[in-house]
Amino acid sequence: MGIEIERKFLVKNNNFKKDSYKKNYLKQGYLSSDKNRTVRIRITDSTAYITIKGASNSTGTTRFEWEKEILKTEAEDLLLLCKDIIIEKTRYLIKVDNYTFEVDEFYGANDGLIVAEVELNAENDVYRKPEWLGNEVTGDVKYYNSSISKHPYKDWK
Repeated sequence: MGIEIERKFLVKNNNFKKDSYKKNYLKQGYLSSDKNRTVRIRITDSTAYITIKGASNSTGTTRFEWEKEILKTEAEDLLLLCKDIIIEKTRYLIKVDNYTFEVDEFYGANDGLIVAEVELNAENDVYRKPEWLGNEVTGDVKYYNSSISKHPYKDWK
């Protein structure tokens, strides 16, 4: 069982795309999106996963995470049971020094939302922020994928 430590940011512009070394299309839904635990089903271009995440700590940076690869056909069946909106996005991977930023460009009901995450080894890790990185939203629940599956970006305005 693992612990996920990450910081989350809005993205100011599309300049991140030129720095990307890989991108994948992702589709994901939530079997449970309780504030203390989420159960997510995710399909990427070539693989599928079930992921369980616990509640975040007080800073919003750290939480329990368990993930297991499952058959893509199983994930497709499980997506049919998911609640609310199925999230669709392209994830871009960008290496900045010793860290990899994952930038998610959302579609459908969340079109226009672009969020970057960086996974850390410890909450106090120091990392260089690329110029396209915007305001930090770590711990702001409205930016959690489980939240935007219930309250999509298109309804925020």
